[in-house]
Amino acid sequence: MSLLAVLLPSAAVLLVAYRLYGGLLARLFRLDPTAATPAVTLRDDVDYEPIPPQLLLGQHFSAIAAAGPIVGPILAGVAFGWLPALLWILVGSILVGGVHDFSAVIASVRHRARSIAEVVRDHMSRRAYVLFLAFVWIALVYIIVAFTDITAASFVGRQVLENGESVSGGGIATSSLLYLALPVGMGLAMRYARLPLSLATAVFLPLVGLAIWGGQKIPLDLAGLLGTSDATAQKIWGVLLLAYCLVAAMVPMWMLLQPRGHLGGCFLYVALAGAVLGLVASDRALAGVFGGDSSIRYPAFTGWQAANGQHLVPMLFITIACGACSGFHSLIASGTTSKQLRRETDARVIGYGAMLLEAMVAVVSLCCVMVLAADSPLTKQSPNFVYALGMGQFLELLGVPAAIGVSFALMAFTTFVYDTLDVCTRLGRYIVQELTGLSGRAGGWLGTALTAGVPLVFLLRPNLDANGTPVPAWKTFWSLFGASNQLLAALTLLGVTVWLWRTRRETWIWAVTGLPTAFMYVMSTWALAGMTLPKFRGPDGGWIAPADPVPWAGVVLVVLAAVMLVEAVRAIAGGVPPATRRFATAH
Repeated sequence: MSLLAVLLPSAAVLLVAYRLYGGLLARLFRLDPTAATPAVTLRDDVDYEPIPPQLLLGQHFSAIAAAGPIVGPILAGVAFGWLPALLWILVGSILVGGVHDFSAVIASVRHRARSIAEVVRDHMSRRAYVLFLAFVWIALVYIIVAFTDITAASFVGRQVLENGESVSGGGIATSSLLYLALPVGMGLAMRYARLPLSLATAVFLPLVGLAIWGGQKIPLDLAGLLGTSDATAQKIWGVLLLAYCLVAAMVPMWMLLQPRGHLGGCFLYVALAGAVLGLVASDRALAGVFGGDSSIRYPAFTGWQAANGQHLVPMLFITIACGACSGFHSLIASGTTSKQLRRETDARVIGYGAMLLEAMVAVVSLCCVMVLAADSPLTKQSPNFVYALGMGQFLELLGVPAAIGVSFALMAFTTFVYDTLDVCTRLGRYIVQELTGLSGRAGGWLGTALTAGVPLVFLLRPNLDANGTPVPAWKTFWSLFGASNQLLAALTLLGVTVWLWRTRRETWIWAVTGLPTAFMYVMSTWALAGMTLPKFRGPDGGWIAPADPVPWAGVVLVVLAAVMLVEAVRAIAGGVPPATRRFATAH
């Protein structure tokens, strides 16, 4: 069986799901193309501004498509085989993740483009609102730690390709820094030179390609410059990335976030299209379709338990985060996207469609595992390099030199991550200010410093396994990020379900949002408890109080989620609260 025999049916399934289930959701949620959205009624051309769906889709996709649809599928595919990973990507994105993203956008739009936390406050309680914000902030810290470390890892060392060429991590660092400078120039040109968006895109998007090519010519090798090891250089890059987050979370959105989101969205479309075209152009793949040798070498199923001892259930549903379902998406959907939605009907393509597009990214990432042999040393590599090497192989079939293809893929990876890092830091600042009452410029800097400072502690502390062997921080935090992120998705779906039930009281709600809520809640709490409770066991089997703050954070998340569930049950069992506003109805 060839890669095309997996890729093309997957694309067809996602397209049919968008047409059928996406259309059903639009009818169930009663999307009204004539209803005035908050982007129109509250328009200030700063935070609230209606924009065409094709532009909003790129911005939204760039913001939600973090490292998750790359790292998660690769880790799960290596651990359990590509077939379980593929099935969950398709089923999860269609019935869980897509519903989660779509309903988060609509819930926010129907509540004056306010956050999901505020939807929870309207329909549950003030206590549930505070608990939700605290949960989100802890989850954001996990995201920042995992993504910062795995990005810093791509800025060091040198990857030697099969043809003898090599890709310098320092070159990727140079390309990334050039990429960060381009949106600033684009934002300044659009604001002060009145450069139209179409012309700005035509000028600055090719410069991204130039940055990828030029990075390998002038590599910024910190290890060589400072005379340190790659491990130390990686730590330094982690600190620098967090410093970037500190600044990026405070600069005006027009200067960095908006132009980079647009450039990043265009760039990621090119990355996805390039991989697909490379697969289509593959002689081996085409030969496989017509009965030749199969291009898939990795086992479809490796067993119910991975080599590291993790079980397929529940870890499959936690490891593949953004590729099938991600609570982080609700923060974007209700944070910035809902304030720019031109019409309610645009929520179908923005909310549901973007999630299915991200699932396609996850399928392509999984293909990078499927071409490996079961005993390939690449299965032990960092997922970003597995993705880059696979993408480089696919792009090489289009005539792109392998080194440029790998650099392109690594830049695509860091493009995903940059959007996530500074958006997470900005959202963390909002939460700290909301919980503490800090305001003004000083409050903003303090909230941002706290959100970026806590991840810094986790990055700089030694990360050791049970045998005292150093473990990359991203490996320590990825499973915790996945569990907390999926639990955040469950809590978002829980809030949406409470809102829908209290305003509509129709039985379809329990099937469309209720069942996904229950599934994600069970799987995420199961995984989170399984990862944290063993940390409280000593060598003799007795209970201990670990010095490591990570398991304590896991306990806090489980407790917060449990109390949130109690609040939801109380809200569903009670009547509609007097505080519920007219705009908070589900139509």
